[in-house]
Amino acid sequence: MRFLLVEDNKDLAQSVGDRLRLDGHAVDWAETLGDASDCLGAASYDLILLDISLPDGDGRRFLGDQRRIGRDTPVIVMTARSEVSDRVSVLDLGADDYVTKPFDFAELEARCRAVLRRKGVALQTVQHFAGMTFNPLTATLTVDGQMRELRNRELRLLEILMAAPERIFSKGQICDRLFSYAESVSDNAIEVYVGRLRKKMEGSGARIETVRGVGYRLTTE
Repeated sequence: MRFLLVEDNKDLAQSVGDRLRLDGHAVDWAETLGDASDCLGAASYDLILLDISLPDGDGRRFLGDQRRIGRDTPVIVMTARSEVSDRVSVLDLGADDYVTKPFDFAELEARCRAVLRRKGVALQTVQHFAGMTFNPLTATLTVDGQMRELRNRELRLLEILMAAPERIFSKGQICDRLFSYAESVSDNAIEVYVGRLRKKMEGSGARIETVRGVGYRLTTE
């Protein structure tokens, strides 16, 4: 998944970002609402984590504006305000959930999973395709009874491809899902991960096809 974290507290943003990256997610950090708008204009996100009090405005107004223009990206509001009226107001504005600061990281992760499930995003479900069994929870790919461990980016790449077999994904689309803006990505990074994943798929009836000049797709032999 790719998350947008809108938070002006650098220490908290780093802690949250580091925790989510350990789970394998790509995280872009926006310190202001202006930065958040720039990120949303340049990339698509699976989830937004939004602080309320930011240097250049109120996160609630930003949330309301996003809903008014039709952006339905799930939003979890992070707030230090614990009054019921405050929580009700952000939910009425279009937030999918909220978490009160200070919060436990395990609770935040659980709320992220719950919101994504409600939005229909497939998380941690075993998938089968052309003789392969893919289990994101254990980061394994089983082919002909042999279990093969997947590294973080191999796992995320396979998630992308298995979500829509036969669909062509451009390098740019894959890069957006695998890396955050803060990461330096070489020109051949995608080819490297595709090559590694192809080796682990050997023996199955599936293959990653290179569509020259366009991108990659998961198909059958």
